[in-house]
Amino acid sequence: MDLKAIARGKLSLEAIPGERRAQVIGGSAAGLAVLVVVLLLVLTTCGGGSGDAGADQQVGKEASETPSKAVVSIAPKDGADGVATNDALKVTAAKGKLTKVEVADSKGEPVKGEIAEDGTSWEPDSHLTTDTKYTVDAVARDSEGRETTERSTFTTLTPKNKFIGHFTPDDGDKVGAGMPVSINFDRAIKDRDAVEEAISVTAEPEVDVEGHWFGDQRLDFRPEEYWAAGTKVTLELDLNGVESADGVYGTQKKSVEFTVGRKQVSVVDAKKKTMTVTRDGKKIKTLPITSGSPSNPTYNGKMVISERLKVTRMDGRTVGFGRDEGSGGYDIKDVPHAMRLSTSGTFIHGNYWTAQSQFGQANLSHGCVGLFDAKGGGDPGTPGAWFFNHSIVGDVVEIKNSKDETIQPDNGLNGWNMDWDKWTAEQ
Repeated sequence: MDLKAIARGKLSLEAIPGERRAQVIGGSAAGLAVLVVVLLLVLTTCGGGSGDAGADQQVGKEASETPSKAVVSIAPKDGADGVATNDALKVTAAKGKLTKVEVADSKGEPVKGEIAEDGTSWEPDSHLTTDTKYTVDAVARDSEGRETTERSTFTTLTPKNKFIGHFTPDDGDKVGAGMPVSINFDRAIKDRDAVEEAISVTAEPEVDVEGHWFGDQRLDFRPEEYWAAGTKVTLELDLNGVESADGVYGTQKKSVEFTVGRKQVSVVDAKKKTMTVTRDGKKIKTLPITSGSPSNPTYNGKMVISERLKVTRMDGRTVGFGRDEGSGGYDIKDVPHAMRLSTSGTFIHGNYWTAQSQFGQANLSHGCVGLFDAKGGGDPGTPGAWFFNHSIVGDVVEIKNSKDETIQPDNGLNGWNMDWDKWTAEQ
């Protein structure tokens, strides 16, 4: 018997054979109860289930069509031009929380930043670059999980006034253990903190490296002690977009890497008139020298070789002396194997005009350290030639026991003469 058909009205009791119909109609109460239950189940399954599913679909459809309550705001406004590179970009959300913020320049380079813990704001980690178009894409979600998206584009300002930093050493250089990173700016820097924050110097193996300002146009970086041999140093200049003074912006974005080749320190004893050369902790040579005379003594202190010249002219007028010997001056057109130790004119160099017997015996110079050499510098066997050929920019010459004062730390690349506490003190 098809009870479902009966329940749906598609099969009447008359259609049931007489014997079965009698069983259904005249049967026991239990049989009738079974029939009633079956009919109720069929009606419930076929009618009620279908209606509930339709209602659920309708509710889901209405929910999906309800707009998100979250509101995303992007500053600067879409299409803005001449936007400042600092403190102008910010993304906020109201009645919801930010879930994604992506900012990139026209080349696809991303701008790093973080969404605040409460999800209501996002700011970049650092300044933007000048004359650059940026695109901002932001997504926020309300309490019901519904999303709001916003996109904005803007262009940063093109500065009329710019500054750059001239740095040493150069990318790829191999230098001595005393070489600092020195940056000389072509304009006075008023906001030193902003500029210094945009410059980093790191080393491998890792060592603490700190910067120190000498005036408002020079910034040097060094570790507490001389670099270890083999150290790899990286200078990152992220100055493009940094405002150093009102309306003056940096334009540099550059990475520079150099290597410390070895640790060579040469100690000049002005009293003993000797120089002892030590490399990586091992003494390799002691040479006789002549240093500054009693009337023109050589500076004491730690000095870094900043320049090497196989032959150069030395004119006393450039450092406050005359040209002729009678007035205590000099003008030597072919000084061999000269290496600069200070900006003010201190060199360690070859000397062919003084008798070889005087080296190690008398201090006769105008303040430089002299090593016996041949005119023209062509003899590789002289002390002057040997030291020149075994020195590189960044090597250290330490002078002691002279009658003069200690050299100033900004006179050349000689910041090693400043105590570390003073070097790192707030300026």
